[in-house]
Amino acid sequence: MDRRQFIQYSTSAAAMLAMPIHWAQAKPRPDVEKWRGFNLLNYFSHWGPFPFREEEFKWIRDWGFNYIRIPLSYWCWTKPGEYYKTDERIMADLDKCVEWGQKYNLHVSLNLHRAPGYCINKPEEPQNIFRDKEALEGCAYQWRMLAKRYRHVSHKDLSMNLLNEVSGCNEEQYDHVARRLIREIREENPKRLILLDGLDVGSRPLMTVTDVPRIAQCGRGYQPMLISHYAASWVYGEGPMYFPADKLAWPLEADGKKYDRDFLLQTLKDAWKPWTDKGGLLFVGEFGAHNQTPHHVALSWLTDLLSVFKELGIGWALWNMSGSFGIMDSGRKDVEYEDFHGHKLDRKMLDILQRYG
Repeated sequence: MDRRQFIQYSTSAAAMLAMPIHWAQAKPRPDVEKWRGFNLLNYFSHWGPFPFREEEFKWIRDWGFNYIRIPLSYWCWTKPGEYYKTDERIMADLDKCVEWGQKYNLHVSLNLHRAPGYCINKPEEPQNIFRDKEALEGCAYQWRMLAKRYRHVSHKDLSMNLLNEVSGCNEEQYDHVARRLIREIREENPKRLILLDGLDVGSRPLMTVTDVPRIAQCGRGYQPMLISHYAASWVYGEGPMYFPADKLAWPLEADGKKYDRDFLLQTLKDAWKPWTDKGGLLFVGEFGAHNQTPHHVALSWLTDLLSVFKELGIGWALWNMSGSFGIMDSGRKDVEYEDFHGHKLDRKMLDILQRYG
């Protein structure tokens, strides 16, 4: 479908797009609460896209996990503002990701981390999907393209996560965008499971979509930020932290508050209770601790956080597998790494993930 055909479709479907969604709810419910895995960042940024490697899918399976989230920047296959172009070389590699997910029994969730008109990371998009019709049309086209490409892949093997960490909009604006994108996807596969990141960077549910079947909402596991993002330059800037590293601990007392397992449990329960009380599915699409958090502190915090996920019956995906939040090649200076196929594996962190997997 080219740009002209897409616009013709969009115009003819305008009345339908304003109608409520009435797709039948699938039975049994999707196994979202059983997902355990990682984010793979191969096409997370246009600055450093690199092909998927089959051995990583095998490792994830062999470690006992069953899920991968794929954050995507549409700039990897087109350019800013060029919403209707696609580099087939990149898409062919994404095909391999989906195929290897099926081969190794890993559920694959595609996420537009940078979508036409929206990205939480810099640089900003040329347009705003919540205000500019052209950006919404472009994003709708991108999701239609992906949905059509993978329309024959089972909903058990593939889901679609619309936008990453939505912020800067109100419920009405998000609802309008989400329903439009859902329709584009479900026109190709009515059974496709769709994930919506919560409002305010995944901190609370969008409650206007309780009528939409076969969706789940996604939260985050980054509280408190002083633990998860200690000395992260994109949060706290360059230079020394205001909080001394030798005072960092878990449980933590800071800013006149006590942070412990009970804090993690109550924060997550209270934020998502309106959604889960109505039977809504919840998944934690990202969590983890940056490599500047002392290793022993990170492991203690992760143990409590994962135990909370298990108590509440919530699935999860670590950000990331390889990199500063991950179990491999994390760049931590206080870890006794294990050599693993030429990589540096944080066995202690992996053991904790497997214990609560």
